[in-house]
Amino acid sequence: MKVQRINMELPGPKAQALIARDARVVAPCYVRNYPFVMSHGSGAEVWDVDRNRFIDFVSGIAVCSTGHCHPEVVEAIRSAAGEFLHISSDYWHERQVQLGEFMDRIAPFGEPAMTFFCNSGTETVEGALKMARNITGRPRFIGFLGAFHGRTMGSLAFTSSKYTQQAGFFPAMPGVTHVPFPDPYRPLFAGADQGQAVLDYIEQLFRQNVPAKEVAAVLVEPIQGEGGYIVPPDGFLPGLRALCDRHGILMIADEVQSGAGRTGRWFASEHWGVRPDIITLAKGVGSGMPIGLIAGRRSLMEQLPPGSHGNTFGGNPICCAAALKTLELIEREYLANAGAMGQHLMRGLAALQTELPCIGDIRGRGLMIGIDLVTDRASRTAATDLCRALLHGAWRRGLLLLSCGASTMRLMPPLCVTQDLADEALQILGAALREAAGGKTGR
Repeated sequence: MKVQRINMELPGPKAQALIARDARVVAPCYVRNYPFVMSHGSGAEVWDVDRNRFIDFVSGIAVCSTGHCHPEVVEAIRSAAGEFLHISSDYWHERQVQLGEFMDRIAPFGEPAMTFFCNSGTETVEGALKMARNITGRPRFIGFLGAFHGRTMGSLAFTSSKYTQQAGFFPAMPGVTHVPFPDPYRPLFAGADQGQAVLDYIEQLFRQNVPAKEVAAVLVEPIQGEGGYIVPPDGFLPGLRALCDRHGILMIADEVQSGAGRTGRWFASEHWGVRPDIITLAKGVGSGMPIGLIAGRRSLMEQLPPGSHGNTFGGNPICCAAALKTLELIEREYLANAGAMGQHLMRGLAALQTELPCIGDIRGRGLMIGIDLVTDRASRTAATDLCRALLHGAWRRGLLLLSCGASTMRLMPPLCVTQDLADEALQILGAALREAAGGKTGR
């Protein structure tokens, strides 16, 4: 497989010039892993301002679900933009109603659903927390270590994948108690079912520290994203659902990264047959347009009084048009493709794992795949330096990647990725990993 990718030493001159301009006028708090400056994209391929071509296995952090500039999404945006750009949630428009109807059809509640519209993932979490307090009249919450739910002050109170995310911002919203997230690869509880051990730990908290009758909701990622693409043991989420039911606690599934078909199902929680009470969605819902959705059981959502929550730009007609077309495309072809290409990538990664002992674990569902890099398989020690080297080595060869957790490389290409591009990405990944691990090099 020989494809022209990179034409020069990176970053190229135009990229260097734009990065220098950025440094003078853009806040420095953004984390940039390598100096990629985008010019344009199509499907799962992107080009930088110096005309170098890359395969995109980042998708704007799992946002560009239908790929870059899908013609049907672009046309839906153009058509909506020619009608009106904004009306606000004080009024009605058909695309917002249509999107609510679509969510009512696919939501995994086992009963009708209602949807609240906003602009981003962190807004969906903020809204879900407010709704849980309003509906239950309870003040406390349970969250999980390793979680990422956003950076505004309510969602930040739950975010704990890195201490740097909260450093300098204390106090965030009070009333959040963190518990471990069950990690089958790096178990915290020796000789135990990790999922059941965490559930037992929560019950112990209820007996000794946190009154269960004061807990409004448990907020959980069905598959942890930023925390390391950690897939919990099979019994954990059903057990958590049962725990919530025993104590009258709402279960909020944060599907901002794992939802909208990313795992080969509409929602990652469906892999375990779990029915949450509230689901938060954003990222891949709008193919890059800023939109977030809070879907909840109608029996709960209809308890919210007018004025208890609102949003100026939520349900924007352009974003709703993009979301409707995105969900249509996912349903029509990309749900199946995410499952098939996920299995294909997993097989390719398993072959690499037999060759490279630095690959400790491969996990995920659909096109939400994590490669856990280790210094050695026996100790399972995170190989953080290797992970950084792989990021840069893959980029220099024409593959965009992003890490998570301590040393996990995540693969999250657009759901439209083809087998040819998946194979090319595996070839680049293998070459970059061999070089980073001190082995032979190659393009």
